[in-house]
Amino acid sequence: MRASTFLERELSQRQVALFFLLATMLYVLPLILADFPYIDDNWRTLAAGNAWAGQGRLFADWFYQALTFTGASPNIFPLPLLLATLAMSLALTRLTFHYFAEPTLACCLVPLPLWYNPFLLQNLSYQYDGPIMVLSMVAVIYAITVQGASRVQRWLVPSALLALAIGLYQISLNVFVGLCCVELLRAVHRKMQWPDILRMLGWKFAQLGLGILIYSVTAYPFMERLRRTDLLNQDANPLLQIGINFARVLEKVALLFHGGYTWVFAALVLCAIAGCVRLIQCRQHRWPTLLLCLLTLPVLVLLVPGITLLFRDFNEGARTLMGFGVLLLWLFYLAHLALASGHRRLPWLLIIPLLATLSLSFAYGRVLTLQKTFASSALFSLSHDIAAHRELREAKRIYLSVSYSDRWLVSATGSFRQLPVLHYLLNVDYFMLAENLPSAGITNVVAERERRNATRVGYQGFPALVDSLYYRVYLIGDYGFIVMKEPPHGRLLQW
Repeated sequence: MRASTFLERELSQRQVALFFLLATMLYVLPLILADFPYIDDNWRTLAAGNAWAGQGRLFADWFYQALTFTGASPNIFPLPLLLATLAMSLALTRLTFHYFAEPTLACCLVPLPLWYNPFLLQNLSYQYDGPIMVLSMVAVIYAITVQGASRVQRWLVPSALLALAIGLYQISLNVFVGLCCVELLRAVHRKMQWPDILRMLGWKFAQLGLGILIYSVTAYPFMERLRRTDLLNQDANPLLQIGINFARVLEKVALLFHGGYTWVFAALVLCAIAGCVRLIQCRQHRWPTLLLCLLTLPVLVLLVPGITLLFRDFNEGARTLMGFGVLLLWLFYLAHLALASGHRRLPWLLIIPLLATLSLSFAYGRVLTLQKTFASSALFSLSHDIAAHRELREAKRIYLSVSYSDRWLVSATGSFRQLPVLHYLLNVDYFMLAENLPSAGITNVVAERERRNATRVGYQGFPALVDSLYYRVYLIGDYGFIVMKEPPHGRLLQW
């Protein structure tokens, strides 16, 4: 009886913050335990480099310079992620009190999908970029919820926060526009008059315009010229290109809906439809409300990739799908309306899709650990072969040719088969980079890009000095060439 009373009673701001701190930390725990340097982390750690300003993300440079008390970015993982997670827990607390005047524990489940976004796991995998992306989302949440005492504060503070968010990670714009759609539903549910709703939307987008203006005079001038022109190819049909890009995103998102996840999210959609009906019934003029609900859904679906659809070099990686979290939040908000109208304890059913996503996080953490174990084994083998041959140790340069294949990580085959989205989230189809070798004391290995087509033509006709399971090493004069092999096609053992 006491537990039931606790679950249904109003929570204080401190209690809500503690809940989100626990929930957010639990979600990133598998990634912290895996401690896997992810893609860009390899060269950033080697050079203690930042180079975000050239990408239009000047404030990311400032963040690491302030946090490390240097002019560069030495690796201090997991401290940045822990701080960013703490900031996110505070932001979600603020968003909860923004949506619910007297929140219960079940109400706290509604904004949690912003963090328990399955595709956000790839963002969080980056030891350097992950915390920056999180802080960008935090700035967006505060921009949505800030309530200034004066008109100037209500105008400038959200705009400055949006400029900060864009200067940390431009794709967070998708999250802001998506949260504006949720604000629209919230205004309808509070029975605001349509002129007030339109005024509120106009105010939000005016803040967005000013935020972009502030960004354009602060971080944007530092962006490299090539990045400034990275928009749709004008020689092709822009609408056709956007359609092709969006179709590719849908194919990737569909990987999530496999097995029990399909039924869980189908039930969530049905609850959201019931919530939409409930929302329409509470309004006197029902047709505009119905039209509003029908319009916000395609907008939110389009915002899953959002502005990335406009890029000439389209990136279909999971880290660009931050808008999927807002779509989940929209579904959770409507589902909560439906469930709360049925019984005060029914909103607790929302914990089921959250547990499904949490389970996916732990499964992904184990895959990262398997990838790390395999890469470490291959690194040990290569470093041993180089150290064991004097000619390779004394070579002026050894060029490494990266071979890409998604069939090396055989230990995760079962997980990939049961949860196809894990392979999409991992997005690592190599097991060795030149930046890995210095960690084993090997300093004369460089990436192939430093000598165009070096490995393609430099070793032809020469016998391999080393022929390993993973690679061949050739030596021609004072220069070596490491050529990664394709994985064997042998069958996996059935246990």
